[in-house]
Amino acid sequence: MFSRRQALTAAFAGSIALSCSSLALAAVGPFDQAAFQAAQRAGKPILIHVTAPWCPTCKAQAPILSRLESDPRFKDLVVFNVDFDSQKDLLREFKVGMQSTMIVFKGDREAGRSTGDTNPGSIEALLAKAI
Repeated sequence: MFSRRQALTAAFAGSIALSCSSLALAAVGPFDQAAFQAAQRAGKPILIHVTAPWCPTCKAQAPILSRLESDPRFKDLVVFNVDFDSQKDLLREFKVGMQSTMIVFKGDREAGRSTGDTNPGSIEALLAKAI
């Protein structure tokens, strides 16, 4: 049973989420099939980032991606994170064999991918393929 405080907290969090979704910044979150398909239908640039919490390369990629996601050129980029350890079905769907893999889509078409890249310039070039 929800207390009044829990209900108010949930309502506040929901309103924050709705207001943030209307911002022009990149949407970043765990993979969601319906949201992925909606972004594809809308022709949005999409990044699938396959990560693992124990992966040092993934940790090196994170600040690079964060910086690029705040770049106005990538304002419409929709980012989905896939957990390498627990989302094996998605690894098969996207034909991914390693963590630290990034796949970009331009709408419903795969535009590029890389694995193990920590070079800011080449990561930026990969993301640019989606816009």
